[in-house]
Amino acid sequence: MPTYLPSREHGFVKPMLRFSSAAIAALLVAGCSSLPPAPPDWIAWQARRNEAIGGTNGWVTLVGLHWLKEGDNSAGRDPSNQAVIQSDHVPSSIGVFTRNGDSVSFTAAKGIEVRVDGQRVQKIELKTDAVPKPTRLQIGSVSIVAIQRGGRVGLRVRDPDCAARRDFKGLRWFAYDPAWRLQARFFGFPAERKLQVPDVTGGMQDFISPGWVEFTAQGATHRLEVVQEPGQPEYFVLFRDKTAGDSTYGTGRFLYVAYPNSDGLVTIDFNRAFTPPCGFTEFATCPLPPRQNWLSVAVQAGELKPAADHH
Repeated sequence: MPTYLPSREHGFVKPMLRFSSAAIAALLVAGCSSLPPAPPDWIAWQARRNEAIGGTNGWVTLVGLHWLKEGDNSAGRDPSNQAVIQSDHVPSSIGVFTRNGDSVSFTAAKGIEVRVDGQRVQKIELKTDAVPKPTRLQIGSVSIVAIQRGGRVGLRVRDPDCAARRDFKGLRWFAYDPAWRLQARFFGFPAERKLQVPDVTGGMQDFISPGWVEFTAQGATHRLEVVQEPGQPEYFVLFRDKTAGDSTYGTGRFLYVAYPNSDGLVTIDFNRAFTPPCGFTEFATCPLPPRQNWLSVAVQAGELKPAADHH
C-alpha cells in the first residue's frame, strides 16, 4: 500500500491575473491600521486563496465524498446507488465504479455522456490523486476524481454550480504584520521520518518529514516539524497556535515554507498561514496538526476563521 503524500490541493490553484474584491478589501483594512502597507505579492496571494476556495475548481464546489467498497459501486443521483451524488446536474445513474485494492475503474451507464479531457469514454481505469494528474471524469458541470487516503479509496465530487459556491462571500485576514515574517533555521533529522497524523474523517495519513524549523517569537524559541512533498520547492507545515478556535480555524492552519538557503536559514511568513479546506466543506480530508506542532503563542497573522466552518 503506497504512503499517502499530500498534493498541492491543500489550498491553492493556478494564480489569477486579477485581484478579488475580498483581497482589495483586506488591503484597505490593512491601510487603516498602524501597520505599514501590505506588500503587493501578499495581496496577489490573497487573490489566489480566494480563487482556491471560491473558484470554479475551489473547495466550496465539493458536493460529495464517497468511500468505495471492494468490488462494484453504483453511482448517480438516485438514492438506491452506493454513491449517491447530491447534485441535480447528474442523472439517476451515471455508471459503476469498481474497486480492486488501490485500483479503480469506471464503466458508464448506457446512454450517459462521460468525458475525460474532452473525450467521451465508456470504460476507463482511473488514476487517483496519488499521482500529480489524476483522472477527472466530467458529467456535464459535475466532475469526479478518485482519491487515496491511507488504505481508503474514495470519490471526490465537485459541482461549480452548487449553492455553497454561490453563497461564498470571500476570505478574511489579519492586517499584514511584518513582525510575523520571521527568520528560522532548519535542522534535519539523521534520517527522514514518517509522520503519521489523524485527519478530520477519522483516518490516518502518512507524511515524510526531513526535519524541523526553529525560530524565536515573543521572547521564546519554538519549533515546527515540516513535511516534504515530492517535486515541490517548499516545505508543508501543519500547525496550531493560541488563536485556534477563537480568531482562526479551530483545528489549526497550514503554511508553506521555502527550502533553506546554503546557511540553513529559512523565512517563515505567518501572514501566509491559511485555513485548511475542511474549514469550507465537510467533504475534505484534512490532516490535523501533530501535537509537537502546537505553538504556545498566539499567531495573530494570516487567515481568519471562515464565517461558518464544518468541523
